[in-house]
Amino acid sequence: MVPHLQLIVLLLALISHEPEAMAQDVEPSASLVAPVTKHSDAGTPLYSLQMEIAVYVYIPDIFKNFLIDIDAPFTWHDCTVDWNSWPYESRCIDCTHPVSCNEYPCTDIRTSYSYKAPSCLPVTNSSTLPGSGDCICPVNVVNPVNGTCGQALLNYDTFTFKVTDGKNPFLDSYVMNSNAACVPSSMIESFPANVSGVMAFSTSPYAFPASLFQPVRKTFALCLPSSLSAHGVIFFGMGPYYLLPNSNVDLRSLLSYTPLVNHPDSFGYFIGVKSIVVKGRSINVSNSTTKLSTIDSYSILRADIYKQVVRMFSIATMGILRARPVAPFALCLKYRIGHSLVRLKVPDIVLRLQGGKKWRISSRNSMKQVKKDVACLAFVNGGPTSENGIVIGTFQMEDNLLLFDLENSSFGFSSSLLKKKTSCANFNFTRH
Repeated sequence: MVPHLQLIVLLLALISHEPEAMAQDVEPSASLVAPVTKHSDAGTPLYSLQMEIAVYVYIPDIFKNFLIDIDAPFTWHDCTVDWNSWPYESRCIDCTHPVSCNEYPCTDIRTSYSYKAPSCLPVTNSSTLPGSGDCICPVNVVNPVNGTCGQALLNYDTFTFKVTDGKNPFLDSYVMNSNAACVPSSMIESFPANVSGVMAFSTSPYAFPASLFQPVRKTFALCLPSSLSAHGVIFFGMGPYYLLPNSNVDLRSLLSYTPLVNHPDSFGYFIGVKSIVVKGRSINVSNSTTKLSTIDSYSILRADIYKQVVRMFSIATMGILRARPVAPFALCLKYRIGHSLVRLKVPDIVLRLQGGKKWRISSRNSMKQVKKDVACLAFVNGGPTSENGIVIGTFQMEDNLLLFDLENSSFGFSSSLLKKKTSCANFNFTRH
């Protein structure tokens, strides 16, 4: 049987410094897959994917967990930069190819695609490669959890992914080179346990999607799990995508699409929300930007929008007992005896999008259980001067399939998969 993907000899990946993917005999429908994990030990829910970093021939690959950040300009991770007569006796086995200060990516990232934060100081060319004296490119990175800025050294890394037919991963692998940066361990102290870096999935040319090699298109589908005990899934490429138990239903058939909106000052993803509707009552928000975030736990609404949404939702749930508010939420409801969150009858919150499509946020994505018998409307007041009118957070994304198509500048969304009798935890990671 013809393999779905053949791997070019890893040595070629290691001697190349070009940030490009390498594969051959790739089927036109090839997609890649990786598991997604939900973490709660950093004080706020965060999500990571597991990556395989190829090192040298005869040395086992390293598995690392990276935070999923759809706003970051480039990837970075914890690795000790301690080259000794590079490249033959490097003691930095997970940062194999340093980028010189004289190379184009160094200048390009520093001037156009760097992290921007007031806490970042100008970089200094203080690190050199032993033996040659070449300057190793320093760049600033920002910790998305606590906002601190630190300095990293730019590198080329070789990442490995499993190929999939959309139903299972295969033994075949897809190998790609991409710019990444090595940071000191202090930069990840606020991260969840066993998470050692940030994987960039933004629109930046130095983020992961730009490194995808044809025919794996610059597209990824993200399915965040709601459970801490089961993996979600991320696909790269146009699919198909399948989840159990409906293993013959391509999830692409469940998607609606809306255009991605360009933002001149961000590498993140934005969509056009025209209005928010709760049980027939509508708020016009067409003059506000709407950002998607994999770092913010709950959707953030500018104060004027937030107050109207809470008011509409309060009117629509008049028949449900109130509970004392639990920070950071303003409206909390009490279950009746014997009821559960599933049976808490609250209306959907509907986002009317550019192009006429509707993203329905059902109770499992709008109500956060905070006590045994209390659930709160899981939206947060961003204040009157919030940069974006709406930021859609991860709680509203869980168990929704979200497709980011960079080639066609479109965003696909399924609304809750639970209503289709499946969830993001239902991909079959058993290998073919």
